Amino acid sequence: MNLTHVFVCDHPALDFAATLRARRSTRFEMFAAPDRLDAWYLEAGIVDALAPSRQADVDQAVTVREAIYSLVTARRLGEDYQPRALDVLNTAARKPAAVPQLTPNGRRTSATPEEALATVARQAVELLSGPDVPLLKECSNPECTRVYIDRSRGMRRQWCGMESCGNKIKAAAYRARKKNTPAAVAS
Repeated sequence: MNLTHVFVCDHPALDFAATLRARRSTRFEMFAAPDRLDAWYLEAGIVDALAPSRQADVDQAVTVREAIYSLVTARRLGEDYQPRALDVLNTAARKPAAVPQLTPNGRRTSATPEEALATVARQAVELLSGPDVPLLKECSNPECTRVYIDRSRGMRRQWCGMESCGNKIKAAAYRARKKNTPAAVAS
């Protein structure tokens, strides 16, 4: 199974919230082990180097991820935030974040797992208090629960990503149309 992380939501905090896939059905946890959390931070570009995570770091990351998902969903639906989710996110955001450093070879960001998580939490705070809130949409694939920023012209984007959801839904719709189309009558 390919465990490469997918980044289709147009914001790191949204991609972080999407690491629990298919929330409505078969739920697939991308942070199944500390090395998977580390891989996400690196692949997302949050850090260039990271002290290895432990299971406690994964547990904390999952707690913050679920708070972000709750807050994003509430904001998208125009509902009140859950106080517990606010507390979890704000507590994580108050911790020291990853700090980029200038090196002879360019910029480099090394961090602990807690600093990387604080960076993601701060990004979530910025997103949820910023101008992109009206652009938040949930993927139209009923199995997908990713929320993305719709920057398309006319806000007509329906899928979190064409490769991950759009092509699957379009192919299924095509097969359904072909199945229901009567065969051409030979003359």
